[in-house]
Amino acid sequence: MRRSGGPSVNLAIYGQAFVYLARNPSILALPLLAAIIDMFVTYWSSLFTDPLGGGGAGLFTFIVQIIYLFAFGGAVIQANNIARGVRAGFDDAWEETRRKAGGILLAAIGFQFVAFAAIYIGGLLGSGILQYALEAIAYFFLILTIPAAAIGGLPGGLALSGSIRAVRANVPTCIILAIVFVALWVYVPNFLLIPALAPYGVVPSLIGLAAFRAIALAYMAFPFAVSYDETAFRGYY
Repeated sequence: MRRSGGPSVNLAIYGQAFVYLARNPSILALPLLAAIIDMFVTYWSSLFTDPLGGGGAGLFTFIVQIIYLFAFGGAVIQANNIARGVRAGFDDAWEETRRKAGGILLAAIGFQFVAFAAIYIGGLLGSGILQYALEAIAYFFLILTIPAAAIGGLPGGLALSGSIRAVRANVPTCIILAIVFVALWVYVPNFLLIPALAPYGVVPSLIGLAAFRAIALAYMAFPFAVSYDETAFRGYY
């Protein structure tokens, strides 16, 4: 049964997330670890793939994305605990992450598979516009996959379907979530940060990018956790 008034958008969480993050810096642990792994993989994989014309780079990218998604799952668990006012420490969140590790990893792999399938199908149809459209649709409806696995405990395909149901139940919230995430994860690094760091060399650029990625992922854990929690557990589901 839906709450009266229908779905609403919780914009306050985007401001509260800064406060939560400042008060609970331990939430940066897993995102920072993932960003450091990404930094080393990016640096060393280029040494192996560049002589091959970039061959094999896709595999490294896939692995890194799975690592990021798993780290995000752990951050979402801690963010949810913090937002609810219970067990805000990293140790409790890590213990829960370990218990749900299999489900989070399966959800992450399923998420990546569906996204790549959408890109591949669009490419087969020979339309760049259609390819981007299918990719955007896939990412949008699967945007809550990791919270569904991390908070809801839904493994693999169930997390994918759980995300689709949650997104359909509160489209406005997920549109805002997608816009903010794309801005922080895609636009700022690629169009602002990387060009600004480029004159300082490869290694400083990678370190700066890793630091930003970790902070962005930890910050976004809060709106993702609250958006899924409010949608899935408070009457929209």
